[in-house]
Amino acid sequence: MFVKVWKEIEKGTIAPIYCIYGEEAYFIDETIQRIKKVLSKNEEVEMTTFDLEETPVDFVIDEADTFPFLSERKLIVAKNATFLKAAERGAEKIDHDLKRLENWLKNPSDFAVVIFIAPYEKLDERKKITKLMKETSVMLHAEALGEKDLAVWIQSEAASWGKKIEDDAVDKLVEMVGENMNQLQMEIEKLALYLGDEVIISKELVENLVAITLEHDAFKMLNAYLAHNTQEALRIYHDLLRQKEEPIKLVGLLANNIRTMNSVYYLHKKGYPPTQISKQLNIHPYRVKLMLERKNRPTEERLLKALNELAEIDLQLKTTGGNRERYLEMFLLKSL
Repeated sequence: MFVKVWKEIEKGTIAPIYCIYGEEAYFIDETIQRIKKVLSKNEEVEMTTFDLEETPVDFVIDEADTFPFLSERKLIVAKNATFLKAAERGAEKIDHDLKRLENWLKNPSDFAVVIFIAPYEKLDERKKITKLMKETSVMLHAEALGEKDLAVWIQSEAASWGKKIEDDAVDKLVEMVGENMNQLQMEIEKLALYLGDEVIISKELVENLVAITLEHDAFKMLNAYLAHNTQEALRIYHDLLRQKEEPIKLVGLLANNIRTMNSVYYLHKKGYPPTQISKQLNIHPYRVKLMLERKNRPTEERLLKALNELAEIDLQLKTTGGNRERYLEMFLLKSL
């Protein structure tokens, strides 16, 4: 859907109202930038941003109904459209005049482009304002790509720089960076610029050049520990300590990874396919794939025992003094 809308935008066919909902920031940012680029092709575009958690929607309507000074059409971004999602009565900080918004949506300004951003997984389809927004705006769902689509997108991004990324390099890039498309885009740009006239983005280049995230290091440390590779687990741990990472934070990351891993194996044992496991646990399919591809999976008993020990370490770090780094180090030295 986004690709189709982006092509229309590039042709200069820009709607007066867009509504983008969902949690994948890349699609939101990219759509705003593409519209801004086209609007400012011949002249500087007026752009105003409102946060609807702090500002009444009246301000958006007033701005949209005011003639632009510098360009034929102005761009207005209305972030955090909380009135489109389900909310507890009285929880809203701002009292939005939705009746006025409803009337405006039926007859929007022809000299303004308004983008409503609802960064939530779901909208409240029962609300009148949501139904009307769907009828009067270009509605786009910014959701994370699945494993195959993400790989295709990465290859497409590399191709836009005149590069070809190898399959194992794609896997390594997602493993190291995660599924955040904005971060992936920045890393692909960095790899492309580093290569210069060379074309191939290899796995080795990704390993040497891509910035490693804390979550990736914690996942690698856990995998080394579960594989009885004590030397590697300790090497990663000491590297993180040198980077001033707190042991208590690392304990939390390890525990979270173990809980996720245990849930993945449990659901897989029950016959759930990887895509359904991903949706059930609200994690990206690629993480599920990595866990299920392990050759020697740890038993449920071993995972729960490790989780229990990490809980004890967490308590020690919060209640006792001494050498704080030593508690997690001893955990990594002991093979469960």
